Amino acid sequence: MPRVQIKKNDMVYVLSGKDRGKTGKVLKVFVDKNKAVIEGINQIQKHTRPNPQKNIKGGILPKESPIHLSNLMVVCKRCNKHSRIGFSVMPDGRKARVCKSCNELLDE
Repeated sequence: MPRVQIKKNDMVYVLSGKDRGKTGKVLKVFVDKNKAVIEGINQIQKHTRPNPQKNIKGGILPKESPIHLSNLMVVCKRCNKHSRIGFSVMPDGRKARVCKSCNELLDE
C-alpha cells in the first residue's frame, strides 16, 4: 500500500490542471488509485435520469471528479501556504505529518 500524505478534510492547493491555483477541502481519498476528490475542484457535468422513487431530479448536474495526488499540495493551517510534508516521530511513538516550511504539526 503506497504512503499517502493527503488525508480527508485537509485543505489542498491544486498545482496543475484546469483548476490550477485553487484551494479546496478533500472529501475522499482513493489510496489504491492515488486520487482524491476535492470540494468544488475538477467538476464535470453528470447527465442524470429522473427517478421519482429516490426523489432525484433529472438533468445535467455538476459533480466533482477525482484528481491525481501528484497535482495537490497540503495547505498549512499556521503559515497558510502550500508546502511539502515531512514526517516526525512523536514522543508517544506515533508518526505525525509536519509542514516543511514552518515545522507545524498537521495532525492533532
